[in-house]
Amino acid sequence: MAKKGRVFVRGLTSETYGLNDFRKQQLAVGRVRDDSVIVDDAKVAHSGDSEKSRTWWRVGPGDEDFLTQTIQVHFVELPGQSSNHGHGHQNEAAFYILEGRGYEIHDDQRYDWAKDDLVFVHTDSVHRHFNPYEEKAKALVVKAKSTWMFMGLIQQGRSGPIDRPEEFGEREDWSRIWTPGVLDRKKVISPKDTTWETTPLGRTRVMASPERTDARIFSVDAYELDVPEGSRSGKYWKMADEVFYVLEGGGHALQWEVEAEIAEKYYARVAKEPKRFELTEGDTLYVPQNHICQLFAADGSPLRVFSAQNRVFKHLGYDKVHYFEDAPEYQG
Repeated sequence: MAKKGRVFVRGLTSETYGLNDFRKQQLAVGRVRDDSVIVDDAKVAHSGDSEKSRTWWRVGPGDEDFLTQTIQVHFVELPGQSSNHGHGHQNEAAFYILEGRGYEIHDDQRYDWAKDDLVFVHTDSVHRHFNPYEEKAKALVVKAKSTWMFMGLIQQGRSGPIDRPEEFGEREDWSRIWTPGVLDRKKVISPKDTTWETTPLGRTRVMASPERTDARIFSVDAYELDVPEGSRSGKYWKMADEVFYVLEGGGHALQWEVEAEIAEKYYARVAKEPKRFELTEGDTLYVPQNHICQLFAADGSPLRVFSAQNRVFKHLGYDKVHYFEDAPEYQG
Protein backbone atom coordinates (compact mmCIF):
# COMPACT_ATOMS: atom_id res chain seq x y z
CA MET A 1 0.00 0.00 0.00
CA ALA A 2 2.65 2.52 0.99
CA LYS A 3 4.30 2.36 -2.44
CA LYS A 4 1.10 2.58 -4.51
CA GLY A 5 -1.02 5.01 -2.54
CA ARG A 6 -3.66 4.54 0.10
CA VAL A 7 -6.73 2.36 -0.52
CA PHE A 8 -9.98 3.40 1.19
CA VAL A 9 -12.49 1.04 -0.46
CA ARG A 10 -11.79 -2.13 -2.42
CA GLY A 11 -13.73 -2.73 -5.65
CA LEU A 12 -15.77 -5.87 -6.30
CA THR A 13 -16.00 -7.08 -9.90
CA SER A 14 -16.86 -10.32 -11.68
CA GLU A 15 -17.45 -11.47 -15.24
CA THR A 16 -20.31 -13.68 -14.06
CA TYR A 17 -23.32 -13.15 -11.82
CA GLY A 18 -22.02 -15.57 -9.20
CA LEU A 19 -19.17 -14.62 -6.87
CA ASN A 20 -17.96 -18.08 -5.86
CA ASP A 21 -14.42 -17.49 -7.10
CA PHE A 22 -14.22 -14.26 -5.17
CA ARG A 23 -15.31 -15.94 -1.94
CA LYS A 24 -12.88 -18.82 -2.45
CA GLN A 25 -10.08 -16.27 -2.80
CA GLN A 26 -11.19 -14.53 0.37
CA LEU A 27 -11.38 -17.74 2.40
CA ALA A 28 -7.99 -18.97 1.18
CA VAL A 29 -6.15 -16.13 2.93
CA GLY A 30 -4.50 -16.72 6.30
CA ARG A 31 -6.59 -15.45 9.21
CA VAL A 32 -4.02 -14.99 11.98
CA ARG A 33 -1.65 -12.02 11.90
CA ASP A 34 1.04 -11.11 14.41
CA ASP A 35 3.44 -8.21 14.91
CA SER A 36 5.38 -9.17 11.78
CA VAL A 37 2.44 -8.08 9.59
CA ILE A 38 2.27 -4.39 8.73
CA VAL A 39 0.01 -3.71 5.75
CA ASP A 40 0.38 0.09 5.94
CA ASP A 41 3.09 2.04 7.74
CA ALA A 42 1.28 5.40 7.54
CA LYS A 43 4.01 6.98 5.39
CA VAL A 44 1.69 7.74 2.47
CA ALA A 45 -1.48 9.85 2.63
CA HIS A 46 -1.78 9.98 6.44
CA SER A 47 -1.93 13.13 8.50
CA GLY A 48 -2.08 12.21 12.17
CA ASP A 49 1.45 11.27 13.22
CA SER A 50 3.99 13.60 14.80
CA GLU A 51 7.76 13.06 14.86
CA LYS A 52 7.38 10.90 17.98
CA SER A 53 4.06 9.09 17.50
CA ARG A 54 3.71 5.96 15.38
CA THR A 55 0.78 4.43 13.51
CA TRP A 56 0.68 1.11 11.65
CA TRP A 57 -2.08 -1.04 10.15
CA ARG A 58 -2.64 -4.77 10.49
CA VAL A 59 -6.00 -5.19 8.70
CA GLY A 60 -7.34 -2.78 6.11
CA PRO A 61 -9.27 -2.58 2.82
CA GLY A 62 -6.04 -2.25 0.83
CA ASP A 63 -4.64 -5.61 1.95
CA GLU A 64 -3.13 -7.37 -1.05
CA ASP A 65 -4.66 -10.61 0.22
CA PHE A 66 -8.35 -9.86 0.64
CA LEU A 67 -9.67 -10.23 4.17
CA THR A 68 -12.32 -7.64 4.99
CA GLN A 69 -13.26 -4.05 4.61
CA THR A 70 -16.08 -4.02 7.15
CA ILE A 71 -13.62 -3.52 10.04
CA GLN A 72 -10.11 -2.05 10.01
CA VAL A 73 -7.42 -2.64 12.63
CA HIS A 74 -4.42 -0.47 13.35
CA PHE A 75 -2.23 0.59 16.27
CA VAL A 76 -1.21 3.97 17.66
CA GLU A 77 1.83 4.33 19.91
CA LEU A 78 2.81 7.42 21.91
CA PRO A 79 6.13 7.51 23.80
CA GLY A 80 6.16 9.29 27.16
CA GLN A 81 5.71 13.05 27.04
CA SER A 82 4.39 13.14 23.48
CA SER A 83 1.34 13.63 21.29
CA ASN A 84 0.39 13.19 17.67
CA HIS A 85 -0.69 15.98 15.31
CA GLY A 86 -4.33 15.02 15.23
CA HIS A 87 -6.83 15.47 12.42
CA GLY A 88 -10.52 15.32 11.64
CA HIS A 89 -12.72 12.84 9.77
CA GLN A 90 -16.36 11.85 9.39
CA ASN A 91 -16.00 8.18 10.35
CA GLU A 92 -16.06 6.93 13.93
CA ALA A 93 -13.20 5.00 15.53
CA ALA A 94 -12.83 3.00 18.76
CA PHE A 95 -9.50 2.89 20.67
CA TYR A 96 -8.87 0.01 23.07
CA ILE A 97 -6.04 1.10 25.37
CA LEU A 98 -3.46 -1.70 25.54
CA GLU A 99 -0.79 0.11 27.55
CA GLY A 100 -0.32 3.32 29.52
CA ARG A 101 -2.63 6.28 29.99
CA GLY A 102 -3.26 9.69 28.51
CA TYR A 103 -6.05 11.84 27.19
CA GLU A 104 -7.86 12.94 24.04
CA ILE A 105 -8.88 16.34 22.82
CA HIS A 106 -12.07 15.90 20.79
CA ASP A 107 -13.75 19.03 19.45
CA ASP A 108 -11.84 21.07 22.04
CA GLN A 109 -12.98 18.83 24.95
CA ARG A 110 -10.66 16.66 27.07
CA TYR A 111 -11.29 12.94 27.75
CA ASP A 112 -8.85 11.00 29.97
CA TRP A 113 -8.16 7.30 29.40
CA ALA A 114 -6.12 4.41 30.82
CA LYS A 115 -5.37 0.75 30.16
CA ASP A 116 -8.42 -1.43 29.33
CA ASP A 117 -10.59 1.58 28.46
CA LEU A 118 -12.45 1.82 25.14
CA VAL A 119 -12.36 5.37 23.77
CA PHE A 120 -14.67 6.62 21.02
CA VAL A 121 -13.84 9.15 18.33
CA HIS A 122 -17.31 10.30 17.40
CA THR A 123 -18.65 11.04 13.92
CA ASP A 124 -17.37 14.33 12.46
CA SER A 125 -14.71 14.78 15.14
CA VAL A 126 -11.46 16.73 15.26
CA HIS A 127 -9.30 14.66 17.59
CA ARG A 128 -5.76 14.39 18.93
CA HIS A 129 -4.01 11.96 21.33
CA PHE A 130 -1.79 13.08 24.22
CA ASN A 131 0.51 11.16 26.58
CA PRO A 132 1.84 13.53 29.28
CA TYR A 133 3.21 10.67 31.40
CA GLU A 134 6.57 8.89 31.43
CA GLU A 135 5.43 5.42 30.34
CA LYS A 136 4.57 4.54 26.74
CA ALA A 137 0.90 4.48 25.66
CA LYS A 138 -0.39 2.10 23.00
CA ALA A 139 -3.88 1.62 21.58
CA LEU A 140 -5.57 -0.87 19.28
CA VAL A 141 -7.87 1.02 16.90
CA VAL A 142 -10.89 -0.57 15.23
CA LYS A 143 -13.20 1.26 12.85
CA ALA A 144 -15.79 0.72 10.15
CA LYS A 145 -14.38 3.47 7.95
CA SER A 146 -15.18 1.76 4.66
CA THR A 147 -18.89 2.00 5.51
CA TRP A 148 -18.61 5.79 5.48
CA MET A 149 -16.65 5.67 2.23
CA PHE A 150 -19.26 3.47 0.53
CA MET A 151 -21.90 6.08 1.42
CA GLY A 152 -19.87 9.02 0.14
CA LEU A 153 -19.03 10.42 3.59
CA ILE A 154 -15.40 11.08 2.73
CA GLN A 155 -14.53 14.39 4.40
CA GLN A 156 -11.28 14.26 6.35
CA GLY A 157 -8.05 16.19 6.85
CA ARG A 158 -6.03 18.53 9.06
CA SER A 159 -7.12 21.92 10.37
CA GLY A 160 -7.12 24.70 7.81
CA PRO A 161 -9.31 27.06 5.78
CA ILE A 162 -11.83 25.70 3.29
CA ASP A 163 -11.35 26.00 -0.45
CA ARG A 164 -13.25 28.82 -2.17
CA PRO A 165 -14.31 30.59 1.07
CA GLU A 166 -15.88 33.41 -0.90
CA GLU A 167 -18.51 30.99 -2.20
CA PHE A 168 -19.75 29.93 1.26
CA GLY A 169 -21.52 31.60 4.17
CA GLU A 170 -20.59 31.84 7.84
CA ARG A 171 -19.99 28.77 10.06
CA GLU A 172 -22.97 26.70 11.20
CA ASP A 173 -23.07 24.19 14.05
CA TRP A 174 -22.47 20.75 12.47
CA SER A 175 -24.13 18.96 15.42
CA ARG A 176 -27.56 20.13 14.23
CA ILE A 177 -27.77 16.99 12.07
CA TRP A 178 -26.50 14.51 14.68
CA THR A 179 -28.72 12.01 16.48
CA PRO A 180 -30.48 13.81 19.35
CA GLY A 181 -28.85 13.22 22.74
CA VAL A 182 -25.42 12.07 21.50
CA LEU A 183 -23.63 14.84 23.37
CA ASP A 184 -24.74 13.22 26.64
CA ARG A 185 -23.30 9.80 25.79
CA LYS A 186 -20.00 8.47 27.18
CA LYS A 187 -16.85 8.89 25.10
CA VAL A 188 -14.80 6.56 27.34
CA ILE A 189 -16.05 3.16 28.56
CA SER A 190 -13.90 2.02 31.50
CA PRO A 191 -13.97 -1.35 33.30
CA LYS A 192 -16.08 0.28 36.03
CA ASP A 193 -18.74 1.03 33.38
CA THR A 194 -19.04 -2.64 32.42
CA THR A 195 -20.09 -5.88 34.07
CA TRP A 196 -18.61 -9.32 33.50
CA GLU A 197 -21.43 -11.76 32.71
CA THR A 198 -21.50 -15.48 31.99
CA THR A 199 -23.31 -15.92 28.67
CA PRO A 200 -23.67 -18.78 26.17
CA LEU A 201 -20.48 -17.44 24.58
CA GLY A 202 -18.65 -17.45 27.92
CA ARG A 203 -17.53 -14.81 30.42
CA THR A 204 -17.85 -11.48 28.64
CA ARG A 205 -18.00 -7.75 29.26
CA VAL A 206 -19.74 -5.68 26.59
CA MET A 207 -18.28 -2.24 25.84
CA ALA A 208 -20.22 -1.27 22.72
CA SER A 209 -23.50 -2.65 21.38
CA PRO A 210 -26.91 -1.40 20.21
CA GLU A 211 -28.19 -2.03 23.74
CA ARG A 212 -25.50 0.22 25.26
CA THR A 213 -27.24 3.50 24.51
CA ASP A 214 -24.92 5.30 26.95
CA ALA A 215 -21.94 4.83 24.59
CA ARG A 216 -21.33 7.32 21.79
CA ILE A 217 -20.64 4.91 18.95
CA PHE A 218 -22.96 3.63 16.22
CA SER A 219 -20.78 1.57 13.87
CA VAL A 220 -18.65 -0.84 15.94
CA ASP A 221 -19.67 -3.44 18.52
CA ALA A 222 -17.00 -4.58 20.98
CA TYR A 223 -16.62 -6.95 23.91
CA GLU A 224 -13.99 -8.84 25.89
CA LEU A 225 -14.15 -12.62 26.29
CA ASP A 226 -12.28 -14.46 29.05
CA VAL A 227 -11.95 -18.23 28.52
CA PRO A 228 -10.58 -20.14 31.58
CA GLU A 229 -7.51 -22.30 31.10
CA GLY A 230 -8.31 -25.54 29.35
CA SER A 231 -11.88 -24.43 28.63
CA ARG A 232 -13.68 -23.18 25.52
CA SER A 233 -16.17 -20.57 24.37
CA GLY A 234 -19.58 -21.32 22.99
CA LYS A 235 -19.75 -22.59 19.42
CA TYR A 236 -21.58 -19.81 17.64
CA TRP A 237 -22.80 -18.88 14.14
CA LYS A 238 -23.45 -15.37 12.86
CA MET A 239 -23.39 -13.51 9.57
CA ALA A 240 -21.07 -10.64 10.53
CA ASP A 241 -17.35 -11.06 10.13
CA GLU A 242 -15.28 -10.34 13.22
CA VAL A 243 -11.74 -9.56 14.36
CA PHE A 244 -10.31 -10.86 17.65
CA TYR A 245 -7.17 -9.47 19.30
CA VAL A 246 -5.47 -11.73 21.86
CA LEU A 247 -4.92 -9.64 24.98
CA GLU A 248 -3.58 -12.42 27.18
CA GLY A 249 -2.74 -16.11 27.02
CA GLY A 250 -3.03 -18.44 24.07
CA GLY A 251 -4.90 -21.33 22.59
CA HIS A 252 -6.59 -21.99 19.27
CA ALA A 253 -9.76 -21.34 17.29
CA LEU A 254 -11.90 -23.60 15.16
CA GLN A 255 -13.88 -22.16 12.25
CA TRP A 256 -16.47 -23.94 10.13
CA GLU A 257 -17.33 -22.58 6.70
CA VAL A 258 -21.05 -22.21 5.95
CA GLU A 259 -22.09 -22.64 2.32
CA ALA A 260 -25.37 -21.35 0.90
CA GLU A 261 -27.44 -23.88 -1.04
CA ILE A 262 -29.94 -21.90 -3.12
CA ALA A 263 -32.93 -24.12 -3.83
CA GLU A 264 -36.60 -23.12 -3.36
CA LYS A 265 -35.13 -21.02 -0.51
CA TYR A 266 -31.76 -20.47 1.12
CA TYR A 267 -30.32 -23.41 3.04
CA ALA A 268 -27.13 -23.40 5.12
CA ARG A 269 -24.64 -26.26 4.69
CA VAL A 270 -21.96 -26.45 7.39
CA ALA A 271 -18.51 -27.86 6.65
CA LYS A 272 -17.95 -31.22 8.30
CA GLU A 273 -14.38 -30.35 9.28
CA PRO A 274 -13.29 -26.99 10.74
CA LYS A 275 -10.10 -25.04 10.06
CA ARG A 276 -7.81 -24.68 13.06
CA PHE A 277 -5.84 -21.53 13.93
CA GLU A 278 -3.23 -21.32 16.70
CA LEU A 279 -3.30 -18.17 18.82
CA THR A 280 -0.85 -16.38 21.08
CA GLU A 281 -0.75 -13.01 22.81
CA GLY A 282 -0.70 -10.09 20.37
CA ASP A 283 -2.26 -12.01 17.47
CA THR A 284 -5.31 -10.91 15.54
CA LEU A 285 -7.74 -13.57 14.36
CA TYR A 286 -10.17 -12.93 11.52
CA VAL A 287 -13.53 -14.72 11.36
CA PRO A 288 -15.04 -14.36 7.86
CA GLN A 289 -18.67 -13.60 7.14
CA ASN A 290 -21.15 -16.46 7.61
CA HIS A 291 -18.92 -18.72 9.69
CA ILE A 292 -19.19 -20.79 12.86
CA CYS A 293 -16.44 -20.20 15.41
CA GLN A 294 -15.25 -21.55 18.76
CA LEU A 295 -12.26 -20.45 20.86
CA PHE A 296 -10.19 -22.75 23.10
CA ALA A 297 -7.79 -21.73 25.87
CA ALA A 298 -4.57 -23.67 26.23
CA ASP A 299 -3.99 -25.84 29.29
CA GLY A 300 -2.40 -23.78 32.05
CA SER A 301 -3.28 -20.42 30.51
CA PRO A 302 -6.56 -18.48 30.26
CA LEU A 303 -7.38 -16.84 26.94
CA ARG A 304 -8.56 -13.21 27.03
CA VAL A 305 -9.54 -11.59 23.75
CA PHE A 306 -11.02 -8.32 22.50
CA SER A 307 -13.62 -8.60 19.73
CA ALA A 308 -14.85 -6.01 17.23
CA GLN A 309 -17.36 -6.16 14.40
CA ASN A 310 -19.27 -3.75 12.16
CA ARG A 311 -22.74 -3.06 13.57
CA VAL A 312 -24.25 -2.48 10.13
CA PHE A 313 -24.93 -6.25 9.84
CA LYS A 314 -27.51 -5.93 12.62
CA HIS A 315 -29.28 -3.15 10.74
CA LEU A 316 -29.44 -5.44 7.70
CA GLY A 317 -31.42 -8.09 9.58
CA TYR A 318 -28.57 -10.26 10.90
CA ASP A 319 -28.83 -9.38 14.56
CA LYS A 320 -29.01 -12.90 16.01
CA VAL A 321 -26.26 -15.29 17.11
CA HIS A 322 -27.06 -19.02 17.04
CA TYR A 323 -25.30 -21.30 19.53
CA PHE A 324 -24.69 -24.92 18.58
CA GLU A 325 -22.93 -25.38 21.92
CA ASP A 326 -22.81 -23.21 25.06
CA ALA A 327 -19.65 -22.43 26.99
CA PRO A 328 -19.18 -25.00 29.80
CA GLU A 329 -19.46 -22.28 32.47
CA TYR A 330 -22.91 -21.15 31.29
CA GLN A 331 -25.75 -22.54 33.39
CA GLY A 332 -28.64 -21.51 31.11
